[in-house]
Amino acid sequence: MNQLHELWQTTGFANLQWQMVAMWAVVAVLLYLAIVKGFEPLLLVPISLGALVSNLPVHDIILSAPVHNPDGTLKVAGGLFWYLNQGIILQIYPPLIFLGVGALIDFGPLIANPRTLLLGGAAQFGIFATFLTAPLLGFDLKESASIAVIGGADGPTSIFTATKLAPHLLGAIAVAAYSYMALVPLIQPPIMKLLTTDHERRIKMKTLRKVGQFEKIVFSCVVMVFCILVVPDAAPLLSLLFIGNILRECKVTERLVKAAQNEIINIVTIFLGICVGLKMGGFEDGKHHFLNSQTLGILALGIVAFSVATGCGVLMAKFMNLFSKNKINPLIGSAGVSAVPMAARVSQDVGQKYDSTNYLLMHAMGPNVAGVIGSALAAGYFISTLK
Repeated sequence: MNQLHELWQTTGFANLQWQMVAMWAVVAVLLYLAIVKGFEPLLLVPISLGALVSNLPVHDIILSAPVHNPDGTLKVAGGLFWYLNQGIILQIYPPLIFLGVGALIDFGPLIANPRTLLLGGAAQFGIFATFLTAPLLGFDLKESASIAVIGGADGPTSIFTATKLAPHLLGAIAVAAYSYMALVPLIQPPIMKLLTTDHERRIKMKTLRKVGQFEKIVFSCVVMVFCILVVPDAAPLLSLLFIGNILRECKVTERLVKAAQNEIINIVTIFLGICVGLKMGGFEDGKHHFLNSQTLGILALGIVAFSVATGCGVLMAKFMNLFSKNKINPLIGSAGVSAVPMAARVSQDVGQKYDSTNYLLMHAMGPNVAGVIGSALAAGYFISTLK
């Protein structure tokens, strides 16, 4: 019996806790949303699987740090995921994601209609409104800033900010950011319909002019230099965003562009998702890292931030129409959040429900890519003032 008891103690069953089992239900919900509903499966599936692994009694094993001898030589190698997790701790993964995003997006619609930059800027009000609200729920300024960036609907930027300012909240912030990105088609349409009239939803915008290669390259170079000079702490994100875009627009680096668009961003997405999921497990002082009141507060603030960002983009378009002859369809204002290109597609889908001949996708890409820049600048501002 003693031998059987010792054998039992060596298995994971002896160390299972109810919080781990509860997290299995959360994992099941995330997998359901990703696989059955198709909500951001490339992100939610790796995050879910990482969360599942981290909520088995192996958390301390897979994330164990390497042990060195007094002379500096390696005594015991660390766990596999400890090394993969350095990509988050050292802030490598989020900028590499931005490299791929830059290689995928087209700044042409923004250049052709520069006023849509204001729509992307207006959507950042969701970030700052949440930053002012979070302290009311007991979060300090660094935590509030990290949570507020969820309003930009930009997962890599949320992770980048939380890693610098509130690493203990990284799991909840990352899950909230990516979950709300995945739920864009469900969250945004009711807000868009509430804030617009039937006539406004049917507004047709003029066809955008064609933007040449030279304009796009100059735009990327100038905006990159300007943004980094204004907010240096956003440099890791913005520099790789525009480098990826310049690789795309110069038309002479096809192999590099394909690598950035496919192999690099796919590999990094797998590692980033799994490592984020690992943040949803483990205990400290007998308390689960994820199942706590702070997580509920973060989820609540995240949906507020995202909703305010969507609403402010729509309202800015309505305000601009008061002084403009060439009217803007307010539906594209919702694309001012950074969920590229999903938010732009939602603007297109909602618009076509009211007029099947109205094509808003390219118009919505203007505020959409502006939102990417805006959320990175907001994150850089918080980091520079609070770090």
